Amino acid sequence: MEQDYLKLEHLSVGYNRQSIIDDINIDIKKGEIVALIGPNGAGKSTILKSIARELEIIGGDIILDGKNIRKYSFKELSSKMAVILTERIKVELMTCRDIVATGRYPYTGRFGLLTKNDEEKINEALETVHAFDIAYKDFNRISDGQKQRILLARALCQEPEIILLDEPTSFLDVKHKLELLTILTDLARKKKITVVTSLHEIDLAEKVADRIVTVKGKELFGFGKPEDIFEESKIKELYEIEKGFFDPLLGNIELSKPEGEKPKVFVIAGGGKGIPVFRKLQKENIPFAAGILHTNDIDYRLARLLAAEVITEKPFEEISDETFEKALKCMNSCERIINVSPEIGRMNKRLEELIRIAQKRQEEQNG
Repeated sequence: MEQDYLKLEHLSVGYNRQSIIDDINIDIKKGEIVALIGPNGAGKSTILKSIARELEIIGGDIILDGKNIRKYSFKELSSKMAVILTERIKVELMTCRDIVATGRYPYTGRFGLLTKNDEEKINEALETVHAFDIAYKDFNRISDGQKQRILLARALCQEPEIILLDEPTSFLDVKHKLELLTILTDLARKKKITVVTSLHEIDLAEKVADRIVTVKGKELFGFGKPEDIFEESKIKELYEIEKGFFDPLLGNIELSKPEGEKPKVFVIAGGGKGIPVFRKLQKENIPFAAGILHTNDIDYRLARLLAAEVITEKPFEEISDETFEKALKCMNSCERIINVSPEIGRMNKRLEELIRIAQKRQEEQNG
């Protein structure tokens, strides 16, 4: 069985010898990606800074690679652990390559002179984060996404076994978020570097992390695999969500359903074609019904959150008479019908009949 690489044992963290979270027990294996999620101010950064020894440990122990972290000298620790925090570094007249080179300081000796081996490590780090093209640019004149890659390259120059990152995707656009997380995933999978990071984007945490730490209140809210943590009720409780929803299957955050219990519009949907219509009606605050949807249909995942009523059928079952009549009754009670032209197969063939009735109704209204 693979041994734990990082262990937090009954750890208490906080500031000025006052704990804000107690009895933290986490075990992380080498090469794992672990994401910390939770509300702002819950203590995610405090946990990371305590592991990095930037904050004094209030109680308990941190064991890194079988050794209590208190017994590491700072030089020893910097050759094992790299840290990228949210504080923006301020530098003057330094190129990106200069910044990356500072990651070699644990190895350069008293005078800080770079050897040929150090230069090779710098090149390797720049190549890993795809930043050769900006190596000689002024660090202060590059984008936030590029800065994150340079700081990651600096961290890699330390040749760490573990990297701690505090909200590394904040302020990044979609492209740079994906690039950064792809690099981190490659480091974990190919080089067995352990990654512990806090993330605001819970959909990204769900997709990238091997295990999730949920932080809220005086003790950890939860710790486990994404499929165990990302349940609707747990996420709702963690973030105290009162308006809106989080769908763990699709990783989507959705606003509240339109006001009103009685639907005004009936959407004949299926196969994902109803999703943009559902969202448009939600934006216009028009209560709607959707059907007939099998409960394994992707349209159902959103309809169940936004629709006033959803007419459903069991997965892989043909539409029954009872379900059809229920849909027909609901459709006839609505002021308007929208047909998104879903693909018709054997299981939802009776949608053709529903569509014909809807078209006849429309012709009568126009005639």
